This record gives sequence, C-alpha cells and structure tokens, in this order.
Amino acid sequence: MDHNTLAGADAETRFQEGLEFHQQGQTAAARDIYRGVLAAAPTHFGALYASGLIALNAGDAAEALALFSNAVLQNPADAPAHYNKGAALNALGRQEEAAASFIEAVRRDPDFYEAHTSLGRILHHLGHLEGAQESYARALAITPTAEFYHERALILHALRRSEEGLASMDAALAMKPGRADILANRAVILHGLGRFEESLASADQAIVANPGSADAHNNRAAALHGLKRPEDALASYDRAIELHPRYVTALANRGGVLLWLKRPEDALESYRRVVEIAPDHPFAKGHLLHTKALCCEWSGFEELRRSVGADVLARKPSAEPFGFQGTSDSEAELRACAEIYAAAKYPRIAGAPVARPAQGGKIRIGYLCGEFRNQATSILMAELFELHDPERFEIYAFDNGWDDHSHMRARLNAAFKEIIDISATSDAEVATKIAAMGIDILVNLNGYFGRERNTVFACHPAPIQVNYLGFPGTMGTDYMDYLIADRIVIPPASQQHYNEAIAYLPHCYQANDRKRLIADRIFTRTELGLPDQGAVFCCFNNPYKILPDVFDAWMRILSRVPGSVLWLIENAPVASNNMRAEATRRGIDPKRLVFAGRAPVAEHLARHRAADLFLDTLPYNAHTTASDALWAGLPVLTCTGQTFAGRVSTSLLRALDMPELITTSLREYEELAVALAQDSARLAALMNKLAAHRLTKPLFDTPRFARHIEEAYSQMVARQRAGLPPAPIAVAP
Repeated sequence: MDHNTLAGADAETRFQEGLEFHQQGQTAAARDIYRGVLAAAPTHFGALYASGLIALNAGDAAEALALFSNAVLQNPADAPAHYNKGAALNALGRQEEAAASFIEAVRRDPDFYEAHTSLGRILHHLGHLEGAQESYARALAITPTAEFYHERALILHALRRSEEGLASMDAALAMKPGRADILANRAVILHGLGRFEESLASADQAIVANPGSADAHNNRAAALHGLKRPEDALASYDRAIELHPRYVTALANRGGVLLWLKRPEDALESYRRVVEIAPDHPFAKGHLLHTKALCCEWSGFEELRRSVGADVLARKPSAEPFGFQGTSDSEAELRACAEIYAAAKYPRIAGAPVARPAQGGKIRIGYLCGEFRNQATSILMAELFELHDPERFEIYAFDNGWDDHSHMRARLNAAFKEIIDISATSDAEVATKIAAMGIDILVNLNGYFGRERNTVFACHPAPIQVNYLGFPGTMGTDYMDYLIADRIVIPPASQQHYNEAIAYLPHCYQANDRKRLIADRIFTRTELGLPDQGAVFCCFNNPYKILPDVFDAWMRILSRVPGSVLWLIENAPVASNNMRAEATRRGIDPKRLVFAGRAPVAEHLARHRAADLFLDTLPYNAHTTASDALWAGLPVLTCTGQTFAGRVSTSLLRALDMPELITTSLREYEELAVALAQDSARLAALMNKLAAHRLTKPLFDTPRFARHIEEAYSQMVARQRAGLPPAPIAVAP
C-alpha cells in the first residue's frame, strides 16, 4: 500500500474521531483534529465542511468562507456546503455572492428549506422583491410558518400585489391569531387596497393585542386619514410618537395630516424633526423644503434647496416631484426627481390586464382624476369635456374624489357618458374595469398632484396613457406614453428631459372654459382692504410659489412706486405673517402687503378688476391663477423660466398675442412692472388690448382647443392601431 493511500486512511480515521468530539460539543478539540486531517489530506471534504461550521459559529466568517469554498470544489453536488458558503459570504457583507450560493444550494436540493428562506431574506434586503417572494413561496410549500407568510405578504404588498399579500397575511394570522405585528401590517395592506374601514378595524385589533405598539397606532392613523377623519388621525399619530419619540415614519405622516388640516407651521415642525433624526429618510428633506415654502419661512431656505437638488442629481430619494417643482429651475433635476419617486412609489406592475379595444369605431377616452368638483382642474377642463365630439369620442370620468354637489359637478355629470366612482375601489379592480371597458386613451389629470391614483396607470390598463394638465412635467416612468404640451412650455430642445413622447398643441397646451362666470358686482377698493389711491400689484398664487428672489424683486418694485401695494391671497396666517416680517426686513411697511380672503369663484374673478397688474412668480408660474386674471381682464406680467412650470404664463400670453408682458430676467421684469405702474396710459392700452384679444385669440377659444386636442388623441390612436410606438406628435393650427 503506497504512502498516499495510508495517509488517506489515517485521515478518515482521525476525522471520525474529530466528529465525535464535535458532536459532543468539544469544538476546540474537534477543530484541532480537523486541522491535522487537513494537513495530511487538504482535500478531505468532511474536514473542510466541519471546520467551516466551527469557524462560522465562532464568528470567523473569512476562515469559514475559505473552508466552504474549498469544500464545494471537492463536492460541487453538496447543497449544505453551498448554503454555508452563502452564510459566510452574507456575514462578510458580500450579499450578491451569498445569494448566488443560496441559489446553487436550492438548485442542488429543491427541498432545502433553510436555503429558500435565507435566499428570500437576502433578496428582500437587496430589493429583488419578485425573487424574494418566490423563495418564500417555495419555503412555505415545504414548511408553512406564520413568520414567512407574514414576510411574503409584505413583499407582495410592496410589489403592488396587495390582494395576494392580504391572502398571505391572513394565512399568517390563521396560524398566529391575535399577533399584534401581523394585525398591524394587515392594516397596511388593507389601507393600500382602499379598504379603510377594515384597515382601521385591523389596527384596532393590533392595539388591543399590544397597546404599546407604535406601528399599530401609526397604521390606525393612516386608516383614519383615508376615512377623511384627519383630527382623529392626528391624535393617533401623536400617540405613536408618544410611544416612540424618534418614529420618523409617524412624524412624516403627521406632517402630511397637518398640511391637510391647513396647519403648515405645525407640519413644518414635524418635518424638521424628521430631518433632524434621519436626514436621509426618504423624501423628508423635500417635504421640509416644500413646507418651508408654504409657510414663506426662508431661514436656511437656499441652503436646503441646493442640498435637495444635489441629492436628486445623485439619485437619492430626497424630494417628491410636486413640491420640488416649486423650488427647482432645472429640467434635469425635475426629471431625476420624478424618476426616483416613480421607481420608489409607483413601479410598473407586470401582468396587469391591458385593454384590447376594437379597431375603428369611437375613441374611448377615460379621464382619471381626484378633482371632478369645484376645483382648479375641473374649472379649466369643464367646457372641453362638454365640447368633445360625441360622434367620434366617448368620454368617461374615473373619479377618485367626491361629489361636492356644486354647479360644476352638475356640468360634469352632464358632460361625461358616465362618472365612475373609484375612490373606494382597489387599484387592481380599477385597472381591470378600465381594461374591460375598452378604454383607448387613459388621461392622468393628477400626475403627482392632488388625489392621484398613479398605481392604476402603473398597471397600464389602457393601450395609450397620457399625462396632462395636473402635473406640469414628466412623470418619470415608462408607462406614461404621452405628455400634452406646446412648444413654449417644452421647447423641442428640452424633450430629452421628459420620459413621455410630447404631443404638441399649436397654441397653448392649457384648456380653458369660456363659461366661467364673472360676477357683476363692482367691488370698491375700500371693501377689499385696498387704498383708494396708488397702484395695486396683485398675485393670487399659492404662497409656496413665492420664493425669496421674486419677493426681493417685488419689494424693490414697491419701493420704486410710491403708494403702491401688493395684493396677495390669504392662504395661511403663518405665510402672511412671515411675508410681512420679510417686507419689514427689506424696509417696506408691512401694511403695503394686503391679503385677500377666499371667495366664490365668480366674485373672486370680479375682484381682479380692483388690481392694476398681476405679478407672476418663478420658478413656478401662475397657471390657473394666470388664466383667472387674464379672463377677468387683468394683465399678467411674467418672466419666462427654465422649466415647464416656469413657462406656462408665457404660453398663455403668447396664445393671447400679448408678448409685451413677457420678460426674460427678473431685472427686466422689475423694470417693466415699475414702468407700467408709472404710465397709466400704457397700462390702460394693455388692458384694452387684453379685452379685445380675450375673445378673439386662441387662449380662450375652447372649441378650437377641443379640435386640436382631439386631433392629438386621434393621432395617438392611429399610431397605436398601426402597431407603432409612441412618438412626438405635432398638431397643425
């Protein structure tokens, strides 16, 4: 017998001795024997594997990895060796490699329960949610446990497969009735399905099971907010934070409820606390920035704005798109922000039903919106809905809001073939219904504004999906096919900053309603709180659009036009008080800032007559408020910005053939405001021109606009029915 054979036999004998010590828990002795075995027989699989286990259990992941790597070379078919190699890699933070080892383990042994669960957890951590839930599903087929039903449910919910997630959560609950964390997370899934009453009940059950669960109180608050009980929601958020003072999710959610309650100063404190505790909490800095803008609280504002912009370009989840539009003048930043937010909140949902409308026949358009009531979107769109050609189009409203029983709602009820209430229907059910109805074009009138339902669009239930009006920018997704615009708000050179194909209308992209009533009442300056004499500069934009640079220009204008005042909208006392304080800091008597309360639309339009000139904002222009002013006969002075949102007033004025009110720098803007205020004849001539153009130029020619947008829709459908992908469209005048 040769020397090598003798060494191998001796090595096996010594290995068995070491194994006995190992089984008795004498790992130090076993390790020494294994080392001797490996010195004599370096490829001995058993000694490599057993030594690896000892090293792994002792926390020496590097040694364990070396041993298991050698072991799998000696016996590639051994699933436990691949599994433990993966465990060592995971301990070393090399998770992608660990996942590959776990995959190899389950390939070698499809019934290896621990390998499936470990793979599921690591894929979940890496963000590979589909793979994670599949691993959990395989593990559950081998050994059902409440723990993994629970974890899989959360992953399915994150994948927007919430109905399946609820079934998995209910399976977990059946195995562990009354377990607080399962009940609390069940409330999250029910909330996502829009089943707010059931969500509330599940959260309440979780609180009974564990009154000290901050998560349960947070989830209870979310359900109450969904039920439009914001005061009760606030109380539950406060309880969650009382239990867990550094609970950033509850603090951020509390900020959202406070904004709903129109308490921006309190929301500001919540968001400030979030950023103090967790500066990288998703979208927290952007919420703080937007809320500071709502409050006109400008200390540290510019520094925060630069920080958020840098985060966005670094692809960090720092801001949500709607609020960020109010502070960014970069199309590149805005696209990156939208893409980050869409990927985090509204990823494409695979496997959803897609309509296959019949070729030919009427084009079916579905308008999906949460504001089919007396709100700005409907105020602009109502006459367009009424003017759609019934011989060529069938139009449906998918309503995520509510019926406010207003005159506006009555008009909408008459204009649509049907208004379908989707406010309490799950995203999947809404998508299925849209597909079943054979909708050709589904129009998103919210985008990232208001009571949106973007997850419905993520299902892509219609063959053509259009972003229009509610959100002036890209949605940052691959499932919105077109964005309706004009060549001013999106110059052709800017198309690179938009994910959608651009459908260009020939004049202004914005719909308008010629039926908007202006009250006959003639308001006196005195009853509006305005001085009898002096120029009245006006801006009825939301305060979040009023940023320091524009405010500085306004104060310089007031200082140069003696006796003039600035007439603003009273949105929140904190914003008004802060602007008065900012005026004082700039040497302007705060009494020269006059704040108007809210008024019915017809009276609000009528009171514009008391102003001399509307001053626009940057980087986010007046949109509906500019249309209001122009419709009421008040000239709007604008400065063309660098983004869609900052070019809207320029588009409106071009469509009225009023280019003399368009400037390209704040300095030019300031000079023109002063010149017009000091030249009453020139200002009167502008007002007369506006009065003449209001009913003759394209901006308020709603029938012409209807023909143009219908032509855009027709071209979209023609391309789709010809099997062509979305591409830029240009409608001829």
